[in-house]
Amino acid sequence: MSKTDFRFATEKDAEKILFFIRQLAEYEKMSGEVVATEELLREWIFEKKKAEVIFALEGEKEVGFALFFHNFSTFLGRAGIYLEDLFVLPEYRGRGFGKGLLRELAKIALECGCGRLEWSCLDWNKPSIDFYLSLGAVPMDEWTVYRVSGEKLKHFCE
Repeated sequence: MSKTDFRFATEKDAEKILFFIRQLAEYEKMSGEVVATEELLREWIFEKKKAEVIFALEGEKEVGFALFFHNFSTFLGRAGIYLEDLFVLPEYRGRGFGKGLLRELAKIALECGCGRLEWSCLDWNKPSIDFYLSLGAVPMDEWTVYRVSGEKLKHFCE
């Protein structure tokens, strides 16, 4: 693969971002859970600035994306980057785009003075797990992610 170019998404890319989110959801067998809209993405990513997106490009074509945001480690006393979603179109896999996106995020983390880059992966997703391990990523087996959302989140507040 030749040198990969990357670019940050702009508000005009909301449709492309939603396309990649839907492609990822289909891959993860979770298509029915996508309720995001272009309007919501514009609001939360670009107006409220709660996340950022970078695209991997082949020529002018977006072939992969990474959606991320900053978190904070109290133990490190500094911010980190949390990668929420990484997806490369199937026909472009195995050509270095995923690795390139992760390297680009690592560069962003270092440029911002962040202490770490982290993400989650579904337990059944062996191809991705093998890929992450090949890069030197370490699974956090002693941690379990907990979530309260939807109606349970509403009831929790009552």
